[in-house]
Formats: sequence, C-alpha cells, structure tokens
Amino acid sequence: MRGLEPGLADLIGAAAGLLTTLAFLPQVLKIWRTRSTGDLSLAMFAAFCLGVALWLVYGILVGAWPVIIANLVTLALAGFILAMKLAHVLNDKGVLNDKGRPEDRAAPRE
Repeated sequence: MRGLEPGLADLIGAAAGLLTTLAFLPQVLKIWRTRSTGDLSLAMFAAFCLGVALWLVYGILVGAWPVIIANLVTLALAGFILAMKLAHVLNDKGVLNDKGRPEDRAAPRE
C-alpha cells in the first residue's frame, strides 16, 4: 500500500485477525459450559465456516500469513460451535443419543 511503512499493513491485518478471531471465544466458552446451542442458527454457522475455509485457502494461495493464521484459528473456534450445534440438532431429532453417539435403531432382541 502506498503511504504505509513496510510491515504496517501486516500489523494491521494481524490485529484485525486477532480481534475478530477472539470474538468467538466467549461463545465457545458459553457453549462448552452450558452445552446449549439452541439460539444459534445452523445455516448461519455452516455458511460462516465455509466462508472462513475459503478465506483460509485464499490466504494460503497468496501467502498472506495474517489471513492464514486468523482464519485457521477462527475456523477451529467456529467449527467447534458448528459441531456442537449439529450434535444438538441430531440429538433433538433422535439421531444421536445423549452421549453424542448414533442411536441404535435395531429392533430389540428377544
């Protein structure tokens, strides 16, 4: 960028990535403690995780380390939220048992 000192753009990118990534931490901790994702949108988190994954690929392709690191950590945090939401949705539909394992739908043995 014109007018910026060398490395300043990377520093700004790193700060932006750090702040936007850490913004997910309170939600992850709340879900971990409460084991509740009832108010979260599955479609929103699925689309968000896909977008973050694409940003990660973009960062790798252009070699932008702030983009790579920020999106790698964000994908891990948002991916945890998405996995918990999916587990709760599947549990509510009876696909998973309360331990997060597939329900045994075989007929009872006599």
